[in-house]
Amino acid sequence: MKRVLIVEDQADIRKLIRMTLEFESYEIHEAADGAYGLRLAQAVRPDLVLLDVMMPGEIDGLQVCQRLKNDPATRAMKIVLLTARGQARDREAGQAAGADEYLVKPFSPLQLIDTIERLLETA
Repeated sequence: MKRVLIVEDQADIRKLIRMTLEFESYEIHEAADGAYGLRLAQAVRPDLVLLDVMMPGEIDGLQVCQRLKNDPATRAMKIVLLTARGQARDREAGQAAGADEYLVKPFSPLQLIDTIERLLETA
């Protein structure tokens, strides 16, 4: 069973993502901020991380992504950045941080599932 970590500060969005993923066979873990998400990713070693870019606290999604991709122990994790920012420079920042995919909110449940399945097929 593939493990997915959802790192999203808004509880309602986390719940919607969880509900979408529950139709598939994933082991789901959740974190409400970047620092906890980073610790959980290091502990649980998910196959894929759904990571909000803008989060309150000490580290944001871009920093979490960069740290996971720079660590040999977590580098292979697929990371999908989730954000309301869809401008070219925002996508470039996500790419520079090492993200495998970039979804702009609001995204459809089908778009999310398609993205996850595509990334996990290559994992």
